Amino acid sequence: MSAAPLSHSAFRFLRQQKIDSLNINMQQYEHVITGALHIHLASEQTENVFLVALKTMPQDSSGVAHVLEHTALCGSEKFPVRDPFFMMIRRSLNTFMNAFTSSDWTAYPFASQNKKDFNNLLEVYLDAVFFARLDALDFAQEGHRVEFIDDEKGNQSLTYKGVVFNEMKGAMSSPVSQLWQTLTKYLFPTTTYHFNSGGEPSDIPDLTHEQLLAFYKRHYHPSNAIFMTSGDITAATHQESFEKHALYRFSAQKIDLSVADEKRYFSPLKIQESYPAAANDKQAKSHLVLGWLLGHSTDLKQQMQANLLARVLLDNSASPLRKELETCGVGTGPSQLCGLEDSNKEMAFVCGLEGADVADADAFENFVLNCLQKVADDGVAQSEIEAALHQLELGQREIGGDGYPFGMQLILSALPAAIHGGDALAALNLDPVLSQLAEDIKDRNFIPGLIQDLLLNNSHQVRLTLVPDEHMSNRRDVAEKQRLSDMLNTMNDAQRKVVIDETAALLERQSQEDDADVLPEVTREDIPATQFIASPTVSNKDLGWEFYGAGTNGLVYHQLVIDWPKVDANTLPYLNLLAQLMTELGIGEQDYLAVQAQQAAVCGSLSAYLSYRGQATDADQLNAYFVLSTKGLASQQTAIVDLLKQTLLSVRFDEQQRIKELVGQLRSRRQQSVGQSGHSFALGAASRNMSAGANLQYNVSGLQGLVWLQQLDDGLQDEQHLVDLCNKLAELQAQLCKQPLQLASVGEEQQQSNIEATFTTAFSEQVGVLNGCLQWTYNKAHSKADYQPVQQLWTTNTQVNYCARSFPTVSSAHPDAASLVVLGEVLRNGYLHRAVREQGGAYGGGAGQDNNNACFRFYSYRDPRSEETFTDFSAAVVWVLSDQLLQQHLEEAVLGVIGSLDKPGSPAGEALQAYQNELHGRSSDIRQAFRLAILAVSLDSLQSVAKRYLQDIQPSEAVVAPTELSKHGYFKDFEVYSV
Repeated sequence: MSAAPLSHSAFRFLRQQKIDSLNINMQQYEHVITGALHIHLASEQTENVFLVALKTMPQDSSGVAHVLEHTALCGSEKFPVRDPFFMMIRRSLNTFMNAFTSSDWTAYPFASQNKKDFNNLLEVYLDAVFFARLDALDFAQEGHRVEFIDDEKGNQSLTYKGVVFNEMKGAMSSPVSQLWQTLTKYLFPTTTYHFNSGGEPSDIPDLTHEQLLAFYKRHYHPSNAIFMTSGDITAATHQESFEKHALYRFSAQKIDLSVADEKRYFSPLKIQESYPAAANDKQAKSHLVLGWLLGHSTDLKQQMQANLLARVLLDNSASPLRKELETCGVGTGPSQLCGLEDSNKEMAFVCGLEGADVADADAFENFVLNCLQKVADDGVAQSEIEAALHQLELGQREIGGDGYPFGMQLILSALPAAIHGGDALAALNLDPVLSQLAEDIKDRNFIPGLIQDLLLNNSHQVRLTLVPDEHMSNRRDVAEKQRLSDMLNTMNDAQRKVVIDETAALLERQSQEDDADVLPEVTREDIPATQFIASPTVSNKDLGWEFYGAGTNGLVYHQLVIDWPKVDANTLPYLNLLAQLMTELGIGEQDYLAVQAQQAAVCGSLSAYLSYRGQATDADQLNAYFVLSTKGLASQQTAIVDLLKQTLLSVRFDEQQRIKELVGQLRSRRQQSVGQSGHSFALGAASRNMSAGANLQYNVSGLQGLVWLQQLDDGLQDEQHLVDLCNKLAELQAQLCKQPLQLASVGEEQQQSNIEATFTTAFSEQVGVLNGCLQWTYNKAHSKADYQPVQQLWTTNTQVNYCARSFPTVSSAHPDAASLVVLGEVLRNGYLHRAVREQGGAYGGGAGQDNNNACFRFYSYRDPRSEETFTDFSAAVVWVLSDQLLQQHLEEAVLGVIGSLDKPGSPAGEALQAYQNELHGRSSDIRQAFRLAILAVSLDSLQSVAKRYLQDIQPSEAVVAPTELSKHGYFKDFEVYSV
């Protein structure tokens, strides 16, 4: 063991452990006075990560922990401004800033590559968490409040407002969210997991400001805190900051917060509840799930055994339980809840079906239990168990960082163990447990024994049937209106005045300009001179291969890039479907089950997708490619490449029932995503005629693509339509195989020659010069005279609105592009955040230039308003053209854009992003030049492009919203569709 690392005098060193597979040295410390835990992941990563977490275990569904998470970021003792969190986003080069409310903890994380910026953020975060102001007006803004509104006839009523209130209305519009929340209510009848920590919209108005303050006083103390850091800043340096900015002011406090073990059922429970469905929605079906409560997640041996079992049973279509769920003839496919939930103190295993009938519940339970009994009796093929273990090993080895920073991913993986009193160091050092599992699975009774112990002999089992109810939304809305009406009817004049005065006070507070100079900041002088862009180690045009040497920890990543066959508007959706189905079907003589098992055994992932983008000089000139992508251990190189080749050349389309099932599953997933990502769909609809790429996207993955998929799925009830689809896909695949392709790989430099020999030889006959050019015809306006703006309203099952507005602009090579990109940041930071989020109550909103599709777009997310939001979009343009636009707005926006451009990814992710950018004509020189153009943007150029592209031009607009919005006058001329 190496020598103990240095620590600050206020902390005592406890232990450390080097984890070679993750290239980190994990260290654990304790604050001497308060007992606060500090876990540090020492590494060479220059992206440093911080997180402070607190145990928060609510005993109701009022959302107290969630509202507190929001309100704590609204001003603190040292930084008494109204909105330090969002103000720091604008004054920072952060690579990540957020706050999370989980079921039993709340965390405040950030990351930055700039040391000065990191220290600035650390000071603000520590003050926000431990010395929050928690003003009553901030509680009203972020949590909930009532305000008076007048209808068209002048009648006065009350309405609820609040950011968290509307956030949770949006979140709980999803049937899957309701399914999980309902299941946990019964799996955990007595502990904190029984409640919705985010808050139920019907319960959030019960929360009082006094209760919020009491919750803060009890939970937000260092004695209840866990500090976690990662990167190349030393633990002692962090601890000096913790002590200086917060901990020296605290003494120890006895805080005994823990989750008790759940009281176990003596016999299984069968429950039926409902979820809101739209009237006459024929696709609204029942969800059937079975859930079992398992052991402690802090027992790493138990946790990894449960993870292995979940993978053996559910990992892919060849896994026995998933195979049963997919082929049983009940429902449209496996539930999104299928798998293991291991972040709570006690784990849960869940399997289920969606798209079923309520009458299928008994049959569903019987075939699941029969399947489990069969596996327990007969066992599983040893190759399938080894493949499941192989997937766990890949997860331990892969260096991530393309979503969350890599250090953040590791911290969040270790956090549940730290929260529940487990061993956080062991939670990341999985190699010893994986080695033990490799020995355990040699026993043929190991997996059958786990099935018996964890599932079949486990009486704490819940069967939940969640049934669609087309009247439930109306009953819910009537109950909310009645509650507000009763409140209004019992108000005296003094109480009315309180509401009026609070509304006025909040509006005044939201309108005030705080002194931003009280907050620390980075400036242009702190911006790096250049952006890191990966470059190929080898670029061999004869072989059609580019290799990027990178630290991938023994993994290799491959991409095949293929020209599209000739497609038009009718055939394009089929090409997209081909990409989605190709890796889910059989190959040659192997059926899809054998191929799924082979994929699990040899690679970490195998997928296909369409990659298309307008040229930098003209968004209507598209480059389009079909991409096959895979990753796996370098030691499996030969098998991975062979599987990739056979997938491209020998995929089969005679498994008609499989194709029908997959189409149904794709439809279900896409429909459910509309309610959760409605802003993306609305933006796509509003921008559909702005450029060729925008139109193509709308028809492939946007709302029109969803309509096409719905119609296709409905048509497959006719057997001949299914035959025709299979033939169409086979024809497209044959055409695809005739197109030239190019190759790209990422791996360790010492693996280069092996990768080259294996990969390039396998595809030497297909390699050729890529054309990539796609001529896409759409309803483009060639002049202002024939410009026809889009006005569309798409109704769906949601409680909130997603508004979008789009203007035609330019692509990235145009001199105005950089100013338009900065303008988006300015509008969001300077006007829309306040108007749409704080005053309007939406969970989010903003604006931005889309260089790839040559359009400028406004949007709102989980928004209680609609026409008023469009008014705010217009007012934002007026604001930016006024004398209220200041140099400070520009400086903050430039920092935000540069931070986004410079955000690091994983080693493999950065390399493949650079490769794709080169494919689409965005060379490193062009990208660096664009970055310089961002730095050269001026106030004059901002106002110039705002006037040129956003003033006195009729925009296109689209909304994803509940059905009743179609009755509003603003939308009387909109085309109305339903999904």
